[in-house]
Amino acid sequence: MDLAHPLPLNTTAKLRSIVESRGFQFSITAIIVLNAITLGLETSPVVMAAIGPELLLFDAAVLWVFTLEIGAKLWVYRTRFFRDGWNNFDFLIVAIAWLPAAGPLAVLRALRIMRVLRLLSVVPQMRSVIGALFKALPGMGSIVAVLSLIFYVASVMATKLFGEAFPDWFGSIGASMFSLFQVMTLESWSMGIVRPVMDVYPLAWAFFVPFIVVTTFSVLNLFIALIVNSMQSLQAETKNSLRAEAVVAHVEREVLLRQVEALADEVRQLRRTIR
Repeated sequence: MDLAHPLPLNTTAKLRSIVESRGFQFSITAIIVLNAITLGLETSPVVMAAIGPELLLFDAAVLWVFTLEIGAKLWVYRTRFFRDGWNNFDFLIVAIAWLPAAGPLAVLRALRIMRVLRLLSVVPQMRSVIGALFKALPGMGSIVAVLSLIFYVASVMATKLFGEAFPDWFGSIGASMFSLFQVMTLESWSMGIVRPVMDVYPLAWAFFVPFIVVTTFSVLNLFIALIVNSMQSLQAETKNSLRAEAVVAHVEREVLLRQVEALADEVRQLRRTIR
């Protein structure tokens, strides 16, 4: 047998090498970006009047490309395909795109833009951000609980303090929560809510200012701090994993070199014996 020409890989191995290649991933990313642009152009009546059929044809071609990509991955990985959460995400996005968009399901046509979300699974940097968000969810639950408690206490206080004079804003706990949420986001909080209330209750600033400081400048910043901390810990774990893999590869290389040297010594001893 001529060892100079290795045996050809089987179909599955070839397909796997294509699916996992950087060129293939880059092509899928480029198609997703182009599809995002064309879906945006479809919202323009002028563009649709000029090149509407071409855009729809391209959209259909993109859907077939995504479907063939998912099919190739299913062929390569079989049941292991569904063990990866990102693969499940891609499968769901493509499956939604195949739902009929006629009759009562016509609203599903708007969901085609969800294909752009596949960038989250294709681009490693975006995947790390999403991973950090999911890792921060347990800590976010505690922050949400604290914020909810503050909102409830402040809503009850605001209802009792300002509900009689401003029933539209603070007439009930629900209305107070909505008004306080507007204040927390700093959306027209001064001229829209606080100053009109201060015209009736001059000391109302003593309630709203501490509320803004506690919620907007303190509790909400905890979300950012938690996400940043999660990203840093995730990056540290990735670096440690890469470092561990490098150490293992180095050890395996050293063992292989020693085995080769031992084999070379045995060959030399065998030659001496033969001579």
